Amino acid sequence: MNNNGAIYSISAVAKMLGVPVATLRTWEDRYAQVVPERTPSRHRLFTRDQVEQLKFVKSQIDSGASAADAHRLLNARTTSEAPVEKPRPRRRNNRLILLAENDRFAVEFQEYFLRAEGFETRAALDYDSALEAATSEDPTLVVVELLISGGLGLDLCRDLKSKENPPRVLAVSSLDSREQALKACADAFLAKPLDPVLFMSTVNELVGSGAWAGQSAAM
Repeated sequence: MNNNGAIYSISAVAKMLGVPVATLRTWEDRYAQVVPERTPSRHRLFTRDQVEQLKFVKSQIDSGASAADAHRLLNARTTSEAPVEKPRPRRRNNRLILLAENDRFAVEFQEYFLRAEGFETRAALDYDSALEAATSEDPTLVVVELLISGGLGLDLCRDLKSKENPPRVLAVSSLDSREQALKACADAFLAKPLDPVLFMSTVNELVGSGAWAGQSAAM
């Protein structure tokens, strides 16, 4: 898969099309016309072109075609048309930090210090929302609570780092997960409860001086 441009989770695509997630899985398995890439943790990632193809299928079905006929029309269309020009990547906002947390109070704690330093923040309280926000918002840094969505933080770290232009990733946890976090491609790890001074110094090093400096500070 060419990962230029946005990458969407299956839940995000389902919402955009107004169809159940199960329907997208059925279309993939039955017709094999739109087959997304899978992450190491088996999560589907759709390109913008694939979303447009699925929108075409949905429009044909809404017009009265069966799902099979809609996919046959898609096949005819994709084999006869020239490749769609890829959209230009959006310019990254170097002051935007995404907080992938499972606790609203932890988000508010981090936001207080980050905003005091002039950073913009976005919050995501589950794995799918975090991955979608990282794609659509393109933050410069993602703070990942490793217990998000019942313990999917390590998967989230890997998936964020598999992007074409990956953000810096700061993993945090109340568990002693330093080694696992760094093996999952996180740039740095901090233990909870977060010390505000250490938290902000690590953030500033990751954003301003590069990931290796931040990793050394966290370790």
